[in-house]
Amino acid sequence: MEQLTRDEVLDAIAATVENQNLINHMLATEAIMRALARRFGQDEDMWGLTGLLHDIDVELTEGDMQVHSRLGSDIARDLGASEEMAQAILCHNWTHGIPPETLLDKALFCTDPLTGLIVAGALIRPDKKLAGLTTESLMKRFDEKRFAAGADREQIAKCSDLGLELEEFIKLGLEAMKGIAEDIGL
Repeated sequence: MEQLTRDEVLDAIAATVENQNLINHMLATEAIMRALARRFGQDEDMWGLTGLLHDIDVELTEGDMQVHSRLGSDIARDLGASEEMAQAILCHNWTHGIPPETLLDKALFCTDPLTGLIVAGALIRPDKKLAGLTTESLMKRFDEKRFAAGADREQIAKCSDLGLELEEFIKLGLEAMKGIAEDIGL
């Protein structure tokens, strides 16, 4: 089977996802997953595409967490994603009770909510941009429950399962998202 391409994934997203904020989240997840792949000497394309695909089913499942990521992993397989990619997509939704086991699984699991924390950090800035946002400011806000309330802190902190300290993970994520800031309007 041929390798799944980024263009094929973007075409599939364009056909199934309307919400631009969701698309931006998927692009941000891709960027962080690529940075993590570089950090761990893994396949950047596979990790990036896994991040890009992970929420392809959100609108199709109308946010039903019992179905979300089950459908997404099936869609990924249908597009030509590897079983490893489909498994990571499936277990990024903790509702199913399937624990992340591989490095790829664990990376996607903790990266998914990190994008929300970083976006919230940018949106409270006067210019609403990532450029001036610092790891230190995000670390200060990390324990504030009302700040980026939807970004599951326990899930983000699972970066320790990758052998990364929280501050190191947040810095890696922030730098990755700064690299695509124009693409995601931040």
